[in-house]
Amino acid sequence: MKTILLVDDETRMLDLLCLYLTPYGFKCIKAESGKKALTYLEKENVDIVILDVMMPEMDGWTTCKNIREVSEVPIIMLTARSETGDVIKGLKYGADDYVANPFHEAELLARIEALLRRTTDANENSHILVFNGLEWNSQSVELKYHNKLILVTPKEFALIGLFLKNPHKVYSRDHLLTAIWGLTTNIDDRTVDSHIRNLREKLRNVGFPIDIHLLTVWGIGYKWEPKK
Repeated sequence: MKTILLVDDETRMLDLLCLYLTPYGFKCIKAESGKKALTYLEKENVDIVILDVMMPEMDGWTTCKNIREVSEVPIIMLTARSETGDVIKGLKYGADDYVANPFHEAELLARIEALLRRTTDANENSHILVFNGLEWNSQSVELKYHNKLILVTPKEFALIGLFLKNPHKVYSRDHLLTAIWGLTTNIDDRTVDSHIRNLREKLRNVGFPIDIHLLTVWGIGYKWEPKK
């Protein structure tokens, strides 16, 4: 059963979407705000997000952008804002599709199924990342270098995975705290530095040239540079 996260500040719309999609075998999770959606995504996996644009406090565009900082889950934006500029803005912020409301139920279902098919095909081997002999496997939760297992903590494993998936991207310490430890964490950014230091040391010990790839961006944070 596929899980859909429905994000809309209108309870009636959430109920209608859930009523329509549930008979097709989808498990529907309701979130009445962008903040609630992000909190849910911190703890649970979903297969697709259907996201309204016009919401108070945190609109759909901002929510989409924040989701993209921590997840590659497929996102369909569902809204009455169907002008070309709005569509482009949603896609630039990371949405995969855009459906105008009012919508035809069969069209929405077809778009959901098409997006899930594309995502499934694209992600068949996405649980394995390989870089210059370094192998990161999210299914076995193992990090290896030339088939030699590197013992890392869950947070260190999540950090190296985030960097491998997003080369060249500069991550601030606050961003890493949110992405790895969650929005509600009470720890400070020195914890990030400690985990980065330990991760570097473990990779140096197995001979991986970590110092030319995991770089400190002074005054900001860190980035992964895929230099040869």
